[in-house]
Amino acid sequence: MPHFPGYAAHPSVPGYGHPAHPAAPPVPPVPPEYPDYADGYTPTARDLPVIGQGAPQDVPTVELTPLSPPQQQPQPQSQHLPAGGPGPLYVVGDVHGYLDELYEALGEQGLIDAQGHWAAGNARLWFLGDFTDRGPDGVGVIDLVMRLSAEAAAAGGYCKALMGNHELLLIGAKRFADTPVNSGAGTASFQAAWLLNGGQRSDMERLEDHHLQWMSRLDAIAEEDGHLLVHSDTTAYLEFGDSIEDVNDAITEAIQRNDPDEVWDLFRKFTKRFAFRDEETGPLAARELLATYGGSRLVHGHSPIPYLLGEVGTEDADGEDSAPAVEGPHLYADGLALAMDGGVTMAGKLLVVQLPLGG
Repeated sequence: MPHFPGYAAHPSVPGYGHPAHPAAPPVPPVPPEYPDYADGYTPTARDLPVIGQGAPQDVPTVELTPLSPPQQQPQPQSQHLPAGGPGPLYVVGDVHGYLDELYEALGEQGLIDAQGHWAAGNARLWFLGDFTDRGPDGVGVIDLVMRLSAEAAAAGGYCKALMGNHELLLIGAKRFADTPVNSGAGTASFQAAWLLNGGQRSDMERLEDHHLQWMSRLDAIAEEDGHLLVHSDTTAYLEFGDSIEDVNDAITEAIQRNDPDEVWDLFRKFTKRFAFRDEETGPLAARELLATYGGSRLVHGHSPIPYLLGEVGTEDADGEDSAPAVEGPHLYADGLALAMDGGVTMAGKLLVVQLPLGG
């Protein structure tokens, strides 16, 4: 893995020890039904808000040590585009605090140079959300995305980001802490849910007002070159408006009202998943979103590809747990949905790909 000034490969952290991709222990398969939760709410062991539980303690912190930069840097792997038109389009799946893996993946695509600065000219880069939690340096990820946004704009391109459910969770944990919220299925708090979902105390200690302001203004949905970009594989976006602008405005305004129950409701809705996975109903759900907001294909993060493929919790021939094999994004739902969460938190892969696929 390449190294960049100021960012070392993170030391071993309980629950994230892995030689290539530090990861949490394998997660058991998701049960098919959730009778104890509000209608339509399908949490998993990976994204489970606390319902009537205390928060775990002793979340580890991580310090980073500067290392020297790599000697060589790949060139951008851009498709041929007409002169004077927009630059190539790239998307990034869930990062979850894995800053070193993010540097490596961006470098492999030629989007950043050996010093970690924007190197892709007028390219367009979208992050699909979930920058923090589980991995050791979520705030470092946010800082990088914010910096690349400025550098890309100065070079004639852009770097943008979508709101993920973990951004909502972190905003809530910082603003409302252990204030009780009406979860619809019992008593909960943002702080407890954040810790249970991999919140890192080191991130909370370094989180500043400008980080919160940036996160709270992120869009939830966007359309680029016929790709409808969202974080979660859910139809919950339809509850907030009939246009991309209406959805983004409604969610931003809800966050700005600073009501813990309202922000919790946003978090709950965007923690839903698997709307496009069923062979019969999945394509129908995808078509509904595309017909409403535009585009010919959904691109989402949130649900790890191993979850979508049912590979989590499998064992190899020797009876030992085997890490999920993720080589690239997963196209499914009759080709209408593209999953981008490679499962970096479970020894999978942090995905950065150019769209359209196979160009």
